[in-house]
Amino acid sequence: MNVLKHMEAVFIAAALIAVPVGYLAKVSDANANAYNPSSAAIASGAKVATVTVTAKRLTSVEKSQLLALDTVTAASRM
Repeated sequence: MNVLKHMEAVFIAAALIAVPVGYLAKVSDANANAYNPSSAAIASGAKVATVTVTAKRLTSVEKSQLLALDTVTAASRM
């Protein structure tokens, strides 16, 4: 039997077996905990959320090199 020719039938048969078994299995529910953010993480009218980015600026030569590299890799992806 060529399995690749009948992959759809194999998938349906596996699903027909797995779904009822998973439904009938006595598996406890996942332990999901609610997310409770701290008050410092919540921005309000009095507090504005700020992000500090610390990185060196690229020179014009580095920018052109990155753009040229991106152009080459983008063309190779097509």
